[in-house]
Amino acid sequence: MRLLTHNMLSSNIKGVTNGFPLGIIIDKSTQIEVEINTDFLKTMFSKIDWKALVDAATLMGYSDLPEEVDESMLESEELLNKFHHALLELHLEEGALICPETGRRFPVSKGIPNMLLHEDEI
Repeated sequence: MRLLTHNMLSSNIKGVTNGFPLGIIIDKSTQIEVEINTDFLKTMFSKIDWKALVDAATLMGYSDLPEEVDESMLESEELLNKFHHALLELHLEEGALICPETGRRFPVSKGIPNMLLHEDEI
């Protein structure tokens, strides 16, 4: 599972008001090299919750992202490479995503999170 697609890192359990970002438990993670696309990164920047990305990347063992950024910093090749790595090359293979409000765990197996809700959670 690639890091930080908001829909994937938000809990949709009935009654949950603070379901983002989901916590991460890592049993196994991998890094997969992906060709960088700076236009894509610049487009995605405004759609990313930077703090959530930094926190998730740190949990995945990558702590090279700056705590705060602004759009002007996207002209830095170094920042774009770090952003690219955190967003597209870090993968959670086995573990779980955890709702911050309820503690509900969503298992991740072979990089695929099981976000199916129980009947009483809908």
